[in-house]
Amino acid sequence: QVQLVESGGGLVQPGGSLRLSCAASGSIFSIRTMGWYRQPPGNQRELVASITTGGTTNYADSVKGRFTISRDNAKNTVYLQMINLKPEDTAVYYCHPPATRFWGQGTQVTVSS
Repeated sequence: QVQLVESGGGLVQPGGSLRLSCAASGSIFSIRTMGWYRQPPGNQRELVASITTGGTTNYADSVKGRFTISRDNAKNTVYLQMINLKPEDTAVYYCHPPATRFWGQGTQVTVSS
């Protein structure tokens, strides 16, 4: 069993910043690829960024230059640093290993004036 716990979301104004964290615990201690996903209101869940254990990253075009994904393999923790947030970034953010069916409960990010 693997538990994923996202944290760090909140309400910010456009141009603000947030740092999201995802802590994984349980029997799986080494996940090769971890992703951050988000689900905007009325839309499907979408991939935002991913990172491998080797540090290879990928980003959605909409967040390139603004979001940075990183991980601490020893702690089974992945982070998402978000800067210059825009209203369209409003969503529930989830961490998820693509090769698994494990999801956390998500953390709400709301960007509004």
